[in-house]
Amino acid sequence: MAAKKTVYVNEFTDGVLNPDKEMEYIVQDGGYIVANTTPGCWGPMITPQLKGGHEVTRPVYVEGAEVGDAIAIHIKSIEVTSLATASGNDKPVNGKFNGDPFVAGKCPNCGTVNPETVIDGIGQQAVRCKNCHEDVTPFVFTNAYTMTFNKDNSIGMTLNKQGAEEVAHNAQQYMCTPEQSIQNPVVTFAPHDIVGAIARFRPFLGQLGTTPARALPDSHNAGDFGQALINAPHDYSITEEQLEDRTDGHMDINRVRQGAILICSVKVPGGGVYLGDMHAMQGDGEIAGHTTDVAGIVNLQTNVIKGLTIDGPILLPVEEDLPHLAKPFSEEEKKQARELSTKWGVELEESYPVSFVGSGATLNDATTNGMERAAKLLNVTVPEVMNRATINGAIEIGRNPGVVTVTFLVPKQQLKNEGLLDLVQGRYPL
Repeated sequence: MAAKKTVYVNEFTDGVLNPDKEMEYIVQDGGYIVANTTPGCWGPMITPQLKGGHEVTRPVYVEGAEVGDAIAIHIKSIEVTSLATASGNDKPVNGKFNGDPFVAGKCPNCGTVNPETVIDGIGQQAVRCKNCHEDVTPFVFTNAYTMTFNKDNSIGMTLNKQGAEEVAHNAQQYMCTPEQSIQNPVVTFAPHDIVGAIARFRPFLGQLGTTPARALPDSHNAGDFGQALINAPHDYSITEEQLEDRTDGHMDINRVRQGAILICSVKVPGGGVYLGDMHAMQGDGEIAGHTTDVAGIVNLQTNVIKGLTIDGPILLPVEEDLPHLAKPFSEEEKKQARELSTKWGVELEESYPVSFVGSGATLNDATTNGMERAAKLLNVTVPEVMNRATINGAIEIGRNPGVVTVTFLVPKQQLKNEGLLDLVQGRYPL
């Protein structure tokens, strides 16, 4: 299939990122990916037919991307199309899964693994096995809400029982789930534990990345969620060493939003760019485990960076999202620095902000992973990264328990050595 300048993606995986499957979409280097994404987290979580806990887009082959390269993904726009959603803290239901409720849901009555389902009514028992009509929901809420949005997509508000049930009875209409999606709309559960709370809109992508080097359930393509796959009792069991094949596409970093650039590793020919799990808003850490999953339209531009071998994603956030100490210096600050430079006879360093994504079983492990990735790429020591992130940056939580960004000002020469200077300079002109 010939590569296209723009590809339109409206088909989804079965929850598994499989590098052995042929990619049906091919985009030119420098071309665009326009995707209608389907909600992540809760909808797929109550659809045991899906095998990964999410329902991401089918991967796109980027022309010219070879193993050992990287792909810069420019997030041109994110537009939420859902009119409402529901979310909350989860509790797995014993007897309705084999080892992992995100991956291996099963019917407790007929024993079917990853059963097809039907919806019967509303509420947390509405998802039923197509074979025997048993309640097969692998998760239930502990505390949850239904939220609707204003027409400008600037404010969300949580609904009372009457409103939540109205949305539940018209679930597809309110969630605007894409036609090719098979997930059960989570608003069907009609939760309403929190009523009248308002929240600011700031949409972003919880899933954005490239295909891992081995088949992994999509929500487990990260160092924290991936721990559940180690010696698991289902088809996607891996060893701890095999988890290194991940690409950390499931980050839940709220700074992966419109205007940002995400640089991703290429671990299979063509990279296999995929996306999904759009959220309307989320505080750092996603401490409830889940947030406001929505459908939406996304426009990305992809550029291959030849020879840039990285272990995990590198994020260039919008300037507003940078830690205070990592923001580019103002003219007044540079003037004051030059005065110090003249006084002491020290040549000033020119540097630019970069965020290195790290993931691991815990936040400590993720921080170490992010620092080691930065040190390896820049050919410096981890202690130097520690110092720079302390005086010129910050460690910020993407998702609890184990995704962070290690952000600091990187010297110009190091960026030039890795072929990143033009991209970063263009993002943060001094």
